Amino acid sequence: MPCSMFKLLIRPLLFLLPAETAHHFTLGLLKIILMVPGKKAIFRWLYCVNENRLNKTIFGLNFPNPVGLAAGFDKNAEYIDELACLGFGFIEIGTVTPLPQPGNEQPRLFRLPKDNALINRMGFNNDGAEKIAQRLKQRKSKIIVGGNIGKNKQTPNEKAVNDYVKCFDILFDHVDYFVVNVSSPNTPGLRELQEKAPLLHILNTLQLRNNARPARKPVLLKIAPDLSQEQLNDILEIVQASKIDGIIATNTTISREELKTEKTALEKIGAGGLSGKPVKEKSTNVLQYLYENSNQQIPLIGVGGIFSPKDAKEKIEAGAALLQVYTGFIYEGPALVKKICNELLQRER
Repeated sequence: MPCSMFKLLIRPLLFLLPAETAHHFTLGLLKIILMVPGKKAIFRWLYCVNENRLNKTIFGLNFPNPVGLAAGFDKNAEYIDELACLGFGFIEIGTVTPLPQPGNEQPRLFRLPKDNALINRMGFNNDGAEKIAQRLKQRKSKIIVGGNIGKNKQTPNEKAVNDYVKCFDILFDHVDYFVVNVSSPNTPGLRELQEKAPLLHILNTLQLRNNARPARKPVLLKIAPDLSQEQLNDILEIVQASKIDGIIATNTTISREELKTEKTALEKIGAGGLSGKPVKEKSTNVLQYLYENSNQQIPLIGVGGIFSPKDAKEKIEAGAALLQVYTGFIYEGPALVKKICNELLQRER
């Protein structure tokens, strides 16, 4: 489906529905369509770019292309086989917590069409690590899957490390890499775990368990775009000290600066993390700072405001080894990944 058709016909209809309803409806419909014999092959022909020049080996994993789907889109690993037909080089599930939890009250996902943005306060709604692990066992596609892990809302911060360890142990045999999420603004107090001492404790504990395994898994850290330069320097020290494998820059922002959406509408929506075009510059600045101040030694995944091949190029030039999309995928449609991959191929000629 070309981007123009999606924007003119499909998106306006989906945007008539509440955001979360539209999300579940679309993924459910995709699953039904791809049950029809031959449809998966057609979707792969439409959306996948199979070209060896796109292959990238990062932290020991061979990615068929550098464009991934960010965490939050397929929280419960229900649609991996279907999403693998849309051209992604990898998919990140979660955020997964040890115990199932419903998340925050609905509505909790909001569109800001004037800003090409979303605000969410989902609150780590997920089926829990055990159920998600069982679902991962049953997937058929070989696409690289990352496990984004967090703590349950009721777990106090001083015991947060236990939740990360539980998720790590339960998911270890079923994902290709891990992401430690301490940067969501939608779990009370979670971002306090980005401070140096608690974060180093969590990462060191996970690394001890990781290194005790016969074959370890890459561990990454997902950070907020709202960190100060001093905090980013702390992050670089923590990564070096814990010897984790990379950083995802960035999660959503709590900022509401320079939005076109009316202030009254924003006040009505209330709290939540902002994603999409408004976070692009802030995320790219964080990415570039980390790249330049790590002597280009830390693999970085760039996410935040990627709506076009041009946006993807900016992230790569700022230091991203890999990319992730989420809000741009919702606004631009399934052809976005192929467009980015084709542009990356053009650059190599």
